[in-house]
Amino acid sequence: MKIPMDSLRDVVRERGIAEEALVEAMERGLASAYLRMTNADDTRRARAIIDPETGDITVFAQDVELDDDGDDYTVLKEWEDTPGDFGRIAAQTFKQVILQSLREAERDQTFGEYSGREGDIVTGIVQQQDHRYTILDLGKTEALMPPAEQIPHERYEHGMRLKAYIVEVRKSARGPQIIVSRTHPGLIKRLFELEVPEILDGVVEIRAVAREPGHRSKIAVVSLDRNVDPVGACVGSKGSRVRMVMNELRGEKIDIIKWTEAVEEFVANALSPAKVKEVRIQDAGQTALVIVPDYQLSLAIGKEGQNARLAARLTGLRVDIKSESQIRAGEEAAARSAAQADAATEGSADEDAPETAESPEDAPETTEPPEAAPAGQEPAAAADEVVVAEEEAKS
Repeated sequence: MKIPMDSLRDVVRERGIAEEALVEAMERGLASAYLRMTNADDTRRARAIIDPETGDITVFAQDVELDDDGDDYTVLKEWEDTPGDFGRIAAQTFKQVILQSLREAERDQTFGEYSGREGDIVTGIVQQQDHRYTILDLGKTEALMPPAEQIPHERYEHGMRLKAYIVEVRKSARGPQIIVSRTHPGLIKRLFELEVPEILDGVVEIRAVAREPGHRSKIAVVSLDRNVDPVGACVGSKGSRVRMVMNELRGEKIDIIKWTEAVEEFVANALSPAKVKEVRIQDAGQTALVIVPDYQLSLAIGKEGQNARLAARLTGLRVDIKSESQIRAGEEAAARSAAQADAATEGSADEDAPETAESPEDAPETTEPPEAAPAGQEPAAAADEVVVAEEEAKS
């Protein structure tokens, strides 16, 4: 009995699997078919060998001794016992094992193909959508897009072709599970790589991406060639390149700004399209105080704070936006508070200061108390008054 190797190689080319994997699967199927045909018990095993050149099949029967757990065994005896005909039941078993092995080989091949593509984008066709996930047909396999990875309010109709970002490849009993996303910031980066040759060539780099899926995104780009404008390269002639990315994202707005090492300038650029007057870095480089003209305040903050949030994510700083009037009012209030504090400090110092000695001229007059008279005598002043009173009486 032999296997037609030419037919086997046709299957290998058609399925796109390795010939060695298919041969091993067939050998396992033949061994299983032999045991099924001979009604072997637990103490009998078998192994089959297929000659890769001729296709000849050789089956070896084995008497084995099981270990205590029954999970492993020791071969006690082995001999060749190649049957002339496997029979209908054994042939059906062989067929089932072969088909199962082919499916496993294809799954392993698909997993190996996509496991190295995490962070890449794929193009798929929408096959099914429900509240759990959306299924994309990638050709050889399918991809799952959970609700958390779907753009809010974006409808996925059957047969729609769209691009998605591979976030994870899992191995499961049903084969590889490819999880894709339409909300990941990496999708923006990959789409620009497809549309901008300068990015693909490494002349222009995307340094940072901030995104609110379905609404607005900001990307910071830098050029490694002084003769290439990074923003202009990404925008394209009359906005053609950025428009292609926006169309793929169903109209999501994209701001392209120039990245720079100067943090103050980078923060000012990140708040585009608003015009910034001054940026002050505070809190050991963790916060950026941004001062804008009064008429630019609402534009800098954006609708519901969107522009400020995206700028903060893009720069990695806490962004505090204030108008010139607010800064001026704050400085005036601070100055008043400082003046009041100084006045209070001076008043407190006057109250706490020690009394100083006054000059003799300014000192109030003091009267020394009369000296006490000796015992039995009247005071001198009292005696004088008596004498004067007697003289007045005689006169």
